Amino acid sequence: MGEFTTLMARDGHEFNAWLAAPPAGAGAALGAIVLCQEIFGVNRHIRRVADAYAAAGYVTLAPCLYDRIRRGIELGYSEAEVQEGRGYRLRIPKEKTMLDLAASINVVKHAGRVAAIGYCWGGTLAYLAAAELPVSRAVSYYGGQIAKEHLDKHPRRPVLYHFGEKDPYIPPSDIDKIRAADPTGTFHVYPADHGFNCEDRAAYDAASAALALERTLAFLAAPLEKT
Repeated sequence: MGEFTTLMARDGHEFNAWLAAPPAGAGAALGAIVLCQEIFGVNRHIRRVADAYAAAGYVTLAPCLYDRIRRGIELGYSEAEVQEGRGYRLRIPKEKTMLDLAASINVVKHAGRVAAIGYCWGGTLAYLAAAELPVSRAVSYYGGQIAKEHLDKHPRRPVLYHFGEKDPYIPPSDIDKIRAADPTGTFHVYPADHGFNCEDRAAYDAASAALALERTLAFLAAPLEKT
């Protein structure tokens, strides 16, 4: 079980983050993860995901990216909350979010190589982290804004992508555009909807979520190719 801690970005902004460590007696950490939230904040789902990665052996940190608006924003999944979350996301400049992610990487890098993993908005941020920040690799779950806003950014580190073929927000043509922007990326498409990893959403698909997690853990454990 993790707990909240306080971090500071390079511009002096203080923000909370959910920090989860591997169990006591588990030995050395396998590495570290910076977990990038959905538009719903670092809510109970994201905290559970962080705790699960910690249980698998990774020091995991989920920064509260909405703290630049106000602290304590946690949303559910109603249509009104979806619209609220989208509004919050648009209020934060991408450059400020990247400062928060950079600070998060600095906090956990003592545990070994750092991966960025994200869901929805966080899936896009994980892609950007692979292009702009000192991570070893990234995992992007249904990052809908990649194809719409960030194809000019090209990942410098390996990226694993998870998409749902029933996702109304990310058509196959967008996935093709991302493939073209990152030809060395690893892509998986599941018979699932947007948000299929979240057990609190109607779109949750247990089989797809389990397979995506299995592939993610294998990707994290794989040796890095020398360049």
